[in-house]
Amino acid sequence: MPRLFTGIEVPPETGLSLSAFRGGLPGARWVEPADYHVTLRFIGDVDGGLAEEITEALAEIRPRPPLTVVLDDLAVFGGEKPHALFARVVPDPNLAELQAEHERILRQLGVAPDTRRFTPHVTLARLKRGAGPDGVAQYLAMQPVFSRVSFTARRVALYSARDSVGGGPYVVEAAYPLLQDEA
Repeated sequence: MPRLFTGIEVPPETGLSLSAFRGGLPGARWVEPADYHVTLRFIGDVDGGLAEEITEALAEIRPRPPLTVVLDDLAVFGGEKPHALFARVVPDPNLAELQAEHERILRQLGVAPDTRRFTPHVTLARLKRGAGPDGVAQYLAMQPVFSRVSFTARRVALYSARDSVGGGPYVVEAAYPLLQDEA
């Protein structure tokens, strides 16, 4: 059973820029820059039949212009028990609308609703308990000022991930252009 999710690919030049933050954080398991992405919807483990239905249904997403994705800061998930370091994506109504469309499509196929609030981001590292809030705070304080980084997303992807590993490697199973070519 593949573990699936939808997301926006981070271009290599943006990944290179973000990779400058790798290192210097005890307890961090760094995501490879080639695996950086903005998750739109985590789907989870599905059987082959449902995976095929998802692949076909996502091909029907509403055409829309390419999206500008802006990253503006480093942050962590987990508060007193930090578990992920990420680059924050500036909220954008077009991105939220795209994510909501993925949610609707997946619910129509019988995939359980995602109960987490959509917080667009690019995960840079997964943190072990050893990182602790003090270590993370010190790491963030030592970083240079985060210069805004932006890129244009021209397609979304359906990714698969290895079982129970997290952090990649991820495989693009299908890609969907945001704006259909006019004939």
